[in-house]
Amino acid sequence: MNKILFGSDGRLRNGWWILAFVVLLLGSRFAYTPVSHALQQLGVPKDGLEPLRLGFLLLVTWICVRLRREPLSSIGFVLDRRWARELGVGTFFGLATAALAVAMMWSVDGVRLELDPARSLATLTRGAYVFAFVALFEETLFRGFVFQRLVAGTGPWFASVAMGLLFATGHWDNPGMQGATLAWATVELFLGAVLLGLAYLRTRSLAMPIGIHLGWNWTLGHLFGFDVSGFGQAGWFRPLLQDRPEWVTGGSFGPEASIFAVIVDVLLIVVLWKWNGASAWRHARAVPTSATDVARNATSRDDRRRVES
Repeated sequence: MNKILFGSDGRLRNGWWILAFVVLLLGSRFAYTPVSHALQQLGVPKDGLEPLRLGFLLLVTWICVRLRREPLSSIGFVLDRRWARELGVGTFFGLATAALAVAMMWSVDGVRLELDPARSLATLTRGAYVFAFVALFEETLFRGFVFQRLVAGTGPWFASVAMGLLFATGHWDNPGMQGATLAWATVELFLGAVLLGLAYLRTRSLAMPIGIHLGWNWTLGHLFGFDVSGFGQAGWFRPLLQDRPEWVTGGSFGPEASIFAVIVDVLLIVVLWKWNGASAWRHARAVPTSATDVARNATSRDDRRRVES
């Protein structure tokens, strides 16, 4: 029984930690649902509930890491200048790759863009707010505690594939998911999850995955006005899809069901793979397990950078 529960280091096996997280997350719904309903009855709009959803997820994550005698920062929330810099770089990558996918679609006459008469800075700001919390929530859920325990227990390859499949199939109930759209969107979402996982493995931080996720969604939705994962958005531009196959335009699901989104996902995966060599991927099992480990790894990185410069 001890071998089933505990590893050679005497700590509870990673699989049991993942099970504990899932049980706590499901249990938190019994508190989240009445609290969210009460807030809505008090007049809090749907957008105003985004921090609440993230808060419950962080609470569940905090309970799990505290049981492991680790700080919440150990999952990738070391909020310093380096974190802010990686968030900015990730946001730029997300924005640039989304714009590239739209440019490729436009180049084959898949879409025409016209300015939306109802465009406003308020819409862009609201979009940034909503998608910031979407990115924070989904990256904490899919690249946070569970992903990191999978990496520690099974290695980065299995963890990336498993979470990629979970992320992709988790969108199957979204509007527009049928036929060819289902196939192309599933491939794109899987690759997107892999590159976001790789962004975490390269940096040992959630900053870059959050930034990429935010930049991608905001650019497609509130800058260019496309549907994002099947949900309509108000943007600065209004896209007019041309008479081309859905695997070119993405149809009502949005560009994430387009071959061009798949292409830019692959390009960004290659960039992240080549960035700083493959050593971070090979040593992905060395997940920081405490605040001391996080600080030690950060110091080592800073020392290497000083030597290289």
